[in-house]
Amino acid sequence: MSEPRDAPYPELKTSHTMAHTGRPWTDYKPPPAAPVWAAIEGLGRYYILLAALELDVFDTLQRLGPSSIDEVAGALGAPVDHVRSLLDGVVALGLLDQFTDVYELNDTARRYLVSDGPATMADLVAVAPGPHVNWTRLADTVRHGRPATPIEDDPAGFYVPLVEGTFTTMFRCATRADLKIRYSALRAPSILDLGAGGAPWAIAMLTACPDGSAVVNDLPGVIDVAMAKATEHGVDDRCEFRVGDFHDVDIEADHYDIVVLGHVCRTEGAAGAQHLIARAFEALKPEGRLVLADYFVDVERKFNPHAVIMGTTMMASTERGLCFTHAEFADWIRAAGFVDLRLVEPIGFQQSFVAGKPRGTTSPTTTTRHSTQPERSRA
Repeated sequence: MSEPRDAPYPELKTSHTMAHTGRPWTDYKPPPAAPVWAAIEGLGRYYILLAALELDVFDTLQRLGPSSIDEVAGALGAPVDHVRSLLDGVVALGLLDQFTDVYELNDTARRYLVSDGPATMADLVAVAPGPHVNWTRLADTVRHGRPATPIEDDPAGFYVPLVEGTFTTMFRCATRADLKIRYSALRAPSILDLGAGGAPWAIAMLTACPDGSAVVNDLPGVIDVAMAKATEHGVDDRCEFRVGDFHDVDIEADHYDIVVLGHVCRTEGAAGAQHLIARAFEALKPEGRLVLADYFVDVERKFNPHAVIMGTTMMASTERGLCFTHAEFADWIRAAGFVDLRLVEPIGFQQSFVAGKPRGTTSPTTTTRHSTQPERSRA
């Protein structure tokens, strides 16, 4: 029988263990299972947060302050053991603090998860992934190239809560974009916001430009959110709300100082995105500017996981939606005729292309319309 194999340097046994190097004294270390567990636990993590929001855990702790589990359970009207398990899960997510059976909000929860937080995402969490049932059918969507229940079947039913949930973040982004774009320096700008949702960009620009005006466009039902938000911010008297599909709604040519395409291009596929960019070019005055906000993936589609997963989310629930690379968008914008292209990031993970229409360039028609682009479904 051969003698047991051992290292010539026994002191290395304190560091060269299975946990550090895999099987001792071999060249092979098996990969960790952590990425697999992260995917498995991802579903539970999401629904822990969703349940906490549905039960008003964060608003309750904001009202109560640091509280024992009995106090929180009493305020929620739920069994202590179940509330404790849920709150411990939220603590594990890093979204609450807990010390000796006392739970309290941390800075992340105060900013993003209470309903009146300065950058609240409380209403966004439930709707951001799209219809939940579509994720359970993702394999079939990949097989057949179309989701079973695309959001185009009922756009208002999906987009109304989505644009309400995203408004706070997008309005903050649009407001801070002035530091990069300086739209506030324009005199009496005319703004076109296509597929505006809650119109965070148009509202931010009108707030900064007291003599500006805006045409705000979206589908029936969805545009009601823009009307309500514009009224809330006191700019509704300077808005024209133009209902219709952004691919074929009438738009004046050579008329606008700014055209906004805010997180709409990725829903339309490559051809649809290029058509919207072309419409923006035709609508702008010479020297007018395009602002195109979206989630862009890198050329290798792996260094911005947030945008990559957003692309999968679009594929899971839309007929044509995908995310595209910075390079693809840049090529499309230049091909439409734009110049002076640059990329800005007003807040983290929120990027926008800004480009200008050359001086001396005019469009051949007084209104622009398109009849061959597939129309988006309406509720």
